Amino acid sequence: MALNIGDTCPVFRLQNQDGEWVESKNVIGTKNLVIYFYPKDETRVCTAEACSFQDSFEVFKDHDCDVIGISSDSVSKHKEFALKHRLSFTLLADVNKEARKAFQVPTNFLGLIPGRVTYIVNKEGKIVHIFNSQMNAEAHITESLAIVKNL
Repeated sequence: MALNIGDTCPVFRLQNQDGEWVESKNVIGTKNLVIYFYPKDETRVCTAEACSFQDSFEVFKDHDCDVIGISSDSVSKHKEFALKHRLSFTLLADVNKEARKAFQVPTNFLGLIPGRVTYIVNKEGKIVHIFNSQMNAEAHITESLAIVKNL
């Protein structure tokens, strides 16, 4: 059973790239959220996606929206990735894939590659948009911007 538009954002508690704990209950309700799941730091498509989110980061902020990237990479890998690409937004280490399971993110390519799915969550904690595309990383940003601008 997949998550749908109108569902409540799943609960999560993960460490960010600085080793600080981030709990969904502390971020939901304060701002709109773009929560995007991606396979792995420093791969071509994932790096392009993160850099595109960074390029639009100020626009998201102007629309009272935080961006959160989640993969199964470690805190230290996220830290290196964020520093190397000058990322201003939060990266969360889902090393046990708990958030990925809670959000019901599918795997792709015979179940070998973690899926790339973006969820837009409004201030009420409801999912208002879901976008799933493994290879079209840029579309995750354009789709997110279009929705966030109308929240």
